[in-house]
Amino acid sequence: MRLLAIDTGSEACSVGVADGGRTWIRSEIVGRGHAEILMSMIEGVLADAALAVAELDRIAVTVGPGSFTGIRVGVAAARGLALALGQKAVGIGTLAVHAEEARALSGRRPVLAVLAAGRGELYGAVYDAEGVERVAPLAATPEAFAAMVAGGIDSAGPGIAPGLILAGSGADLVLAEMRQEHVPSVAHRHAVPDGSALLRLALVAPSLAASPRPLYLRPPDAKPQNAAQIAHR
Repeated sequence: MRLLAIDTGSEACSVGVADGGRTWIRSEIVGRGHAEILMSMIEGVLADAALAVAELDRIAVTVGPGSFTGIRVGVAAARGLALALGQKAVGIGTLAVHAEEARALSGRRPVLAVLAAGRGELYGAVYDAEGVERVAPLAATPEAFAAMVAGGIDSAGPGIAPGLILAGSGADLVLAEMRQEHVPSVAHRHAVPDGSALLRLALVAPSLAASPRPLYLRPPDAKPQNAAQIAHR
């Protein structure tokens, strides 16, 4: 399978190609400039792989949680490319990518992937040792995630298993809220999804009838300034 994967949900703009067991990845920290460079990065990574866009068999994109604007840019690009090629785009959860990287680093173990989300919250989700989602992505405080982990380890509750590891930029915030006897290990503290992990998940993801849609766990930070609006009559 010849696959193009796109990630624009963090401060980085990343694209990768997989073809016949080989991969090519480009990633650049851009802050909020994803839309300005995404297409040129796609052209560049396809040139690295000596592929034309028409030769691609699948388009994949991270759908969040993450940057509202960045996610919209990536999903729109993936859907547009898939439409032009007569294919379906595949959506991959950002937290699932962080969990996949954690398993690659630490072995087949359950993972709580957590990302800093601002407003004193984290985005998080739990995956079992096989990568199956056990606790769906949610936005919650570090204290809530710490209690989830500690309670699961004590009682072997649903979705949380002994041997669980943490991954992502929010890992230390969870650790800071845990009692010493419950502290799990941390596989990585990355904020940007790993390109190789994204490609691995995208290659095996099932093709769904629906096109990928952004995964938003809360309203955007930016809100309209109502005082500046003109009243309608």
